[in-house]
Amino acid sequence: MAYSVISQKSGHTYHLHSRVVTLRGGRQQRIYYFAKTVGEGAVDEMPEGYVVSENPRTGLPLLKKG
Repeated sequence: MAYSVISQKSGHTYHLHSRVVTLRGGRQQRIYYFAKTVGEGAVDEMPEGYVVSENPRTGLPLLKKG
């Protein structure tokens, strides 16, 4: 079961995903993002050292180091 968050503004459920991307210099970095549907790369647990916040204007969840 993917880690999920319910937006306080819109009431939509968002699921946490992770992907490794290649940056311009060739370095690889893991990114985290939220999506409305569970797809490839869904994460079961919140990564250690991160907290979820919400954009007050759009209601979209954000993952921040904290």
